[in-house]
Amino acid sequence: MNKLFTSVATAAVLAAAAPAMATDIIVVAHGQANDPFWSVVKNGVEKAAEHTGANVDFRSPETFDMVAMSQLIDAAVNQEPDGLVVSIPDADALGPSIERAVAAGIPVISMNSGSDVAGELGALLHVGQSEYDAGKAAGAKLAEMGGSKGICVNQEVGNVSLDLRCEGFADGFGHEVTVIPTQNDPTEVESKVRAALESDPDVDTVLGLGASLVGEPAVAAVTALGRDDVLVASFDLSAGFLQAVADGKAAFAIDQQQYLQGYLPVAFLALNAEYGLVPGGDVPSGPNLVTQDAAAQVIDLSAQGIR
Repeated sequence: MNKLFTSVATAAVLAAAAPAMATDIIVVAHGQANDPFWSVVKNGVEKAAEHTGANVDFRSPETFDMVAMSQLIDAAVNQEPDGLVVSIPDADALGPSIERAVAAGIPVISMNSGSDVAGELGALLHVGQSEYDAGKAAGAKLAEMGGSKGICVNQEVGNVSLDLRCEGFADGFGHEVTVIPTQNDPTEVESKVRAALESDPDVDTVLGLGASLVGEPAVAAVTALGRDDVLVASFDLSAGFLQAVADGKAAFAIDQQQYLQGYLPVAFLALNAEYGLVPGGDVPSGPNLVTQDAAAQVIDLSAQGIR
């Protein structure tokens, strides 16, 4: 009897620990997994897959390409997954594909970008930060630190989320701000930041919209010019930029905790598929300003691809 009871109990425990059926979730993001920022998002996706036992597929276009991304969403819908995670950098371009998923009965959660339109398109909720509010908070802090004329370095002009960051920055800063468009090329970023500082010595504030692609090259440009008076801040984290903050070469980093943006939507959709459970509203993952006193604490986690 004891052996039989033990076998039955063990089977019951295993059945409770494993999902009743495989849950298939597809993640379609506008950023590539080899991008330092998006690699952290993908790490969160993979950890959630590990924790929930769901089958999760991370997909993205080879470049920032809304036509290609809409096609990836359409292809995902055709596979009829149990859940779909999408970023929404351009609602006009991606909206029809997302609405098609919702119409097909596929639960959709948006992450990273699209907080202002996700509900209208039928998403259950959004995991991310308000990009405008984050930019405004950064601008206010930089003005408080003494900034009086700024540039906002945008590596993906046309990405609504990044445009909102610059807009918020200008409003929170309260002084003149010029947007400097670049490509996803750190060498080009450094060159353009340096040119902007050389052409206008009154520029004393630089806001980057990505730590490794923009923040670090901006620090390099400022250092090369010997401009100790220039405040440099950046959205997102990288070990290199955090070290610059810790060393006093940069003002602060704006952490939106993108690991959560990858992890939570997958976990929520897995819970929804298995138990019908889902949060009742959006989940803000940021912003959090990482200043010099806190930078050293998260450098190691950033190097591990978690922060």
